[in-house]
This record gives sequence, C-alpha cells and structure tokens, in this order.
Amino acid sequence: MVVMRESWTDDRLDNLREDMNRGFDRVDGDLREVRSELGALRSETNARFDSMQRTMVIGCVTIVGSVVAASFGAALI
Repeated sequence: MVVMRESWTDDRLDNLREDMNRGFDRVDGDLREVRSELGALRSETNARFDSMQRTMVIGCVTIVGSVVAASFGAALI
C-alpha cells in the first residue's frame, strides 16, 4: 500500500511540475508581449512630449516676438 501511494504521489508531482512549467512558459511569453507593447507606448509617449515641447517653444517665441514688436511700435509712435 505504501509503495502505491509513493508512486501515485511521484506521478502526481511530475504532472504538477509539467503543468507548472507550461504555465510559466505561457507567462514568459505574455510578459515578452507586454514588454514590447510598453516599448511601443514609451516611444509614442516620447514623440508626443517632444511635439508638445516644440509647440510650447514656438508659442513662447511668438509671444516674446509680439511683445518686442509692440514695444518698438509704441516707441515709434
């Protein structure tokens, strides 16, 4: 009776180990997919911040140019 129980337990543990390995392989694949998606999202986010920074610089230069032009215009009048 003890031999059967040990054999059953060993078989079940082997099955469990195989199932766990398959599960971890799937999780590894999912993590690789998530990492690649995050990399793409990071690139897109950086591009958007660069665009926003460029727009802000152009806006500030325009405002400063307008103030300087208005000052010269008021000085001429």
